[in-house]
Amino acid sequence: MFSAVLVANRGEISCRITRTLHSMGIRSIAVYTEHDRDAKHVQVADAAVLIDSYLSVESIVAAAHAVDGMHAEAVHPGYGFLSENAQLAEACAAAGITFIGPGVEALEIMGDKIASKKHVTERGVAVIPGIAEPGMTNDDLVAAATEVGFPLLIKPSAGGGGKGMTIVRQPDAVAGALDSAHRVASAAFGDDTLFLERLVEKPRHIEVQVLADSHGTIIHLGERECSLQRRHQKIIEEAPSPLLDEATRQRIGEAACEVARSVSYIGAGTVEFLVSDNAPDEFFFMEMNTRLQVEHPVTEMVTGIDLVEWQVRIAAGEKLTVETPVLTGHSVEARIYSEDPANDFLPSAGQIVHLHEAGDGSAASAGTSSASTTDTAAANVRVDSSLIQGGTVSANYDPMLAKVIAHGATRAEALRALDRALADTVILGVTTNIEFLRALLNRDDVQAGDLDTGLIERALAEIEFTAPTPAVLAAAALSIHSERWMPGSPWQQPSGWRVGQHRPARYRLACAGQVHEVLVAGPPNAAEVTIDGTTTPARLTSTGVEWGAQSIRLAMETVDATVWVGQEGTSWALTAQSRAESLADHRATLARVAGVVDPELRSPMPGTVVAVAVANGDSVTAGQTVLTIEAMKMEHPVVATLDGVVDISLKPGDLVTRDQIVARIESPQASTEGETS
Repeated sequence: MFSAVLVANRGEISCRITRTLHSMGIRSIAVYTEHDRDAKHVQVADAAVLIDSYLSVESIVAAAHAVDGMHAEAVHPGYGFLSENAQLAEACAAAGITFIGPGVEALEIMGDKIASKKHVTERGVAVIPGIAEPGMTNDDLVAAATEVGFPLLIKPSAGGGGKGMTIVRQPDAVAGALDSAHRVASAAFGDDTLFLERLVEKPRHIEVQVLADSHGTIIHLGERECSLQRRHQKIIEEAPSPLLDEATRQRIGEAACEVARSVSYIGAGTVEFLVSDNAPDEFFFMEMNTRLQVEHPVTEMVTGIDLVEWQVRIAAGEKLTVETPVLTGHSVEARIYSEDPANDFLPSAGQIVHLHEAGDGSAASAGTSSASTTDTAAANVRVDSSLIQGGTVSANYDPMLAKVIAHGATRAEALRALDRALADTVILGVTTNIEFLRALLNRDDVQAGDLDTGLIERALAEIEFTAPTPAVLAAAALSIHSERWMPGSPWQQPSGWRVGQHRPARYRLACAGQVHEVLVAGPPNAAEVTIDGTTTPARLTSTGVEWGAQSIRLAMETVDATVWVGQEGTSWALTAQSRAESLADHRATLARVAGVVDPELRSPMPGTVVAVAVANGDSVTAGQTVLTIEAMKMEHPVVATLDGVVDISLKPGDLVTRDQIVARIESPQASTEGETS
């Protein structure tokens, strides 16, 4: 067995791998970039090495021998980055380092989505109709789109995780979608090869976990349902699938083993299938992920098998001593992202100012569930996280912060346990998707297991995000009021001579584009708070706020002029406006004419300009893409708000901040009116 292993990744997966390495008595070596110098995965490892990029094969191999007195005999690639890169496997072999993953043949064949489909077809495994030929140009793909038929899906050949995948429903949208997919694929995988695939309506995404040793044994560990996706990115996963019957489970498991067998697979891998909700006994091969999956914990929870431990043991040459297991109970996982679902899921970056995670993570130490069947028990919940109090969420990497996994004797118990765990999770300082996850879990169709990959897009219009309640507004105002309150000042005494009544403090709190006015009279521990003409006695407490006769539990943290408030998985950032800011807003409201469009285009988030579609001085029309900004591995187009001439000086590679003016549109009509006047 290895004495030290280098984990060639970051974030929660690096922490999760290190946890198992330590349980096996193996020392871990982390790698990090300057952005991650103080990250949790660096702190939990036995040693850490600074590298220039997580995508640098040379840096990873060099790091394995960069720690004095501790040389890594093996490299675990985690997922993402170089995890499915044959060059890393080859470089490790050349350096005498064991790559904890499959052989080069499997990486090369299954890492190419075009080659893999042809390969498994020859082994009798059904695939989705499409066009997957090497060397196809954009013109070839546009021409082939008609043959494939609409709707169709554009997919990167070298990709995974939904990056670069684009749905196209009309012929005239193919060319533009190809350009965007090429950019995303090139940036994410270093390979912009694309292929086309027929889009199966109301599809369900089912994947099968396999394990294979170097002695010829291949087993499957059941399936996972991964149909709850947004933009082809999985959000909630579960095991087993509520769709499959036992006969189909055995058939799809055998098909997955045949795919692994066809490339002499070694280690842990996942074979992904598409299953029509209308024909659940038919399945089509999509791809094989030659690595650990983000959602692997749900399989660990229902099988009691630590997949990372077996990856390490297999890489060390051990034989598999486990057989295809009986699945026990049900497990559901939710991914927590730093993004704003109420604002088109724009990524959020910043510092974690308050953190409380559900459960204690003890059940996760061996990758198993030690849970009782009580769905509220902490032992039923596992958290794989990269978060630490005071840590920084960078815009340079994927927005996933943590995964919360729950186990129950039944699917209903697991769903309830997960919902409760999310409600108990508090992350303040960045905007997260926790409220969205809870709303999704509590939908009738999700509770019933009536899932498909388009469900979330349909559900978005039906999900309403919670505005701050009067009690939340009062708590935020009282938090600011307590910092400004001066007990010894004669001007704030409740008695004494003054002209007229004591004037309350006025706070204007901006939150999600809305401004709320709160009046606070008296000291913070015995105040009268007026909101929308209604006055209520209120005071701050150690656990939240007393609001009238109610005692309301809240998590709160004040940073400068912003109060972060969390309640039951929902969080708000309420920023106190200064008098100058309030006056500026008021003037803007008075000056704005109904129906007038803002000619200034602003960046919706901090990020990097990856494409500029127009030149300075070009004429543009409303809705036309002016430039594209990338943050947290996602592209966001900025479009013209009106017809006119564009004024832009940015170029690809430029960094922008949130709300920065990135372009201006001069309306010809406005210019004519100005000349006339």
